[in-house]
Amino acid sequence: MQNILIVSGTRPEIIKLAPVYHALRESSWARVQWLHTGQHAEMATQIFDCFDVKPDVSLTRIGSSLLEFSTGCRQQLEAVMSGRDWSLVIVQGDTESAFQGALAAFYHRIPVAHVEAGLRTYNLNRPFPEEGLRQMISRLAQFHFAPTQGAQAALQAEGIADAKIHLTGNTVIDAQRWACKRHDIRRSVPGRGHLLVTVHRRENWGDDVAEICHAIAEIAQLQPELQVLFPVHLNPVIQKPVNAILGGLPNVRLTAPLDYTQMQQALVDACLLLTDSGGLQEEAPTFGVPVLVLREETERPEAVQAGCALLIGAARPVIVRETLRLLTDTAAYARMSQAGNPFGDGAASRRIADVLALSLAGEAVALPELV
Repeated sequence: MQNILIVSGTRPEIIKLAPVYHALRESSWARVQWLHTGQHAEMATQIFDCFDVKPDVSLTRIGSSLLEFSTGCRQQLEAVMSGRDWSLVIVQGDTESAFQGALAAFYHRIPVAHVEAGLRTYNLNRPFPEEGLRQMISRLAQFHFAPTQGAQAALQAEGIADAKIHLTGNTVIDAQRWACKRHDIRRSVPGRGHLLVTVHRRENWGDDVAEICHAIAEIAQLQPELQVLFPVHLNPVIQKPVNAILGGLPNVRLTAPLDYTQMQQALVDACLLLTDSGGLQEEAPTFGVPVLVLREETERPEAVQAGCALLIGAARPVIVRETLRLLTDTAAYARMSQAGNPFGDGAASRRIADVLALSLAGEAVALPELV
């Protein structure tokens, strides 16, 4: 039996690692443990419950700053890494928890598997600090599970050996399919549905948040029959301008952040998504919801290339123009909504498990290649 440790810290990591966890748990060769760093606490509990996962190890979050969290996390990881003969540590994405998990494994000479490897903007400031963290994880990993051909090409261009890169698709699609079936998520509203808005990324803090909110206000006033749903991030940097600018509009509904199943329901009921989220760029195309990305660049260019997303930035005139265009131009809307999801076919976690079975236990199962 091979001892495998999955390390998570945030809500998106849990979502994208849960299908991998379940796939490995079904195997005959892997003994899987899940460690949660506590980077997200209450939000993480909701996601664990949603995906029927119970962490085996839960670290104590120390301090409120990123430095304090990182130092405390690293110290606690030391005891875990030295406490068992681990065959592999699995991390996902580009969070501080993922980096600390990979770094601790590296110092203990434990192989690292990186799920969703190869995402790049090559701008260390956008997104910050995620771009730097995921590049550093790539220097430490032995298994690079690339979600798309673009991510695979980025890793190859950086000199990572082809034998270490595995094109799998994105496990977020596996998670969506699992959750929609388990929790019976389906469209629940008549007509075209609501305009869904989310904003949280650090690079949009300050003037950009206000600019986005003024754009939403203008759209809501120009389209009074359009319902706008805006789950508002808990950070006061977001809360203050959102409530000040949008709080009094009758067709704008401001809510607390949604849990995973609530967000999937909000997506399936939406006509259009305005967001700076990376994960939602991957999820919305599953339901045929066009995405306007409120950023200057994206590490998920496949959505733009496939035609299901459009980069528009945070400038008010552009947001208003592009939103109204899609709401009124039937042909343009249809092209985006029917583009399909370029991020996977729902079998990514199975591919990951099979690669690891062959590499760690000598077992091989043939799966069709990702097209």
